[in-house]
Amino acid sequence: MSKRGRVLVAMSGGVDSSVAAVMLHEQGYEVIGITMKTWDYAASGGSSKETGCCSLDSINDARSLAVSYGFPHYILDIRGEFGDFVIDNFVDEYIAGRTPNPCVLCNTHIKWEALMKRANMLDCEFIATGHYANIRLHDNNRYVISKGRDENKDQSYVLWGVSQENLARTQFPLGSFTKAEIRQMALEMGQKELAAKSESYEICFVPENDYRAFLRHKKPTLDQEIGPGNFLLSDGTVVGQHIGYPYFTIGQRRGLGIALGKPMFVIEILPESNSVVLGEEHELEKSQAFVRDINLVKYASFDEPMEAITKIRYKDAGAISTLTQHGDMMQVDFTHNVKGIAPGQSAVFYEGNDLLGGGFLMK
Repeated sequence: MSKRGRVLVAMSGGVDSSVAAVMLHEQGYEVIGITMKTWDYAASGGSSKETGCCSLDSINDARSLAVSYGFPHYILDIRGEFGDFVIDNFVDEYIAGRTPNPCVLCNTHIKWEALMKRANMLDCEFIATGHYANIRLHDNNRYVISKGRDENKDQSYVLWGVSQENLARTQFPLGSFTKAEIRQMALEMGQKELAAKSESYEICFVPENDYRAFLRHKKPTLDQEIGPGNFLLSDGTVVGQHIGYPYFTIGQRRGLGIALGKPMFVIEILPESNSVVLGEEHELEKSQAFVRDINLVKYASFDEPMEAITKIRYKDAGAISTLTQHGDMMQVDFTHNVKGIAPGQSAVFYEGNDLLGGGFLMK
C-alpha cells in the first residue's frame, strides 16, 4: 500500500470523477476505481440511445482511463438497491403529492453506503467522489462539508444527508477547483473527448426528463386509479379539470392545461381530494417552513435558535432565516418571504460556506 493510503474512487466516466481519480493517483494514493450501475435505461421506459453515467459507454470510459493509468477498476451492480429505495421513493412521493429529491436519497442511502461497504472489503482507508465540495475536521471534532470554490458547480446541497461516520473517510479532490480548471486538466492529460463531455442536469433514471411518462411506466394503473381532478383557487372555487394531481409540482406554471387570463401557478397539491390549487405568483410566498428527518453536520444539535442561510432548492441563492430545532424536525423562520416551498424537496442550512445540515420540507 502507498504511504498516502488506498482510496476507492467512484468513477462515473465523466470528466469530474475521472480527473479526481487521476489527481489522487498522481498525489501518491493507491487508487481503485469503481463504477456503480444504478439503473437500467430500458427498464425505465427509455426509447432512445442509452446515455449518462450508467451507460455502457460511460462504464467503458471509466475502465479505459483506469487501465491507462495502471490502477484497478471494478463495476458494481446496485440496480436492485437503487430501484428498491430511490426509484420506489420517487414514485411514492409524487403519489403522496410531494416533489421528491432522488439525488439526496441516492447519495445518503445508496452510493455512500455501497462505497463504504466495498471500501471495507478492499481494505481502502478512504473513498472519493468528483463532487464540487470541501471537507475538513472542525475544532469541535466533527467533519464539516463546505461549499466548493466554483459557486456555479457547488454540490454541497445534495450532500447534507451523509453521516459523520462516512464523512470521516471521504475525500472531495475537486473542491478547490473550478469546472473550467478541471476540463483544462483533462486536456493536459491528453483526454480531449473527456474534457469536452457535456453535463446532464436531469434525473439519471428518468428518460428524456419526462417524469410523467416515467410514473406511468412504473405504475401503469396510475391514471385509472387517480383519474381527473379539479383545479381550485385558494378560496375553493373550481376553475377547471386536470389529468391527476401526481403530474404537478409546486411552483409549476407551464403545462397546466388551463388558461385563466393571467399567469397562474400551482400553489398547493391536495392528494386526498385529487385537487390542484392554483394562484398568482405572490401566493407562492411563505415566511415559515418545517423540515423533517434532519441530519446535522457542523454541530451535533442546536441548543438555541440560530441564524443561517437556508436553501430550499439546488439552484436557490438562499435566504436569511432563524433555525429552531425540535428533535428531528427543524423550524425555519425566514426574514423575508420565500417563494415556492415544495414539500419533499430538501431544505439545506448554511453558516457562511459551511453546511450546517438539512432535511426534507414538510407540508
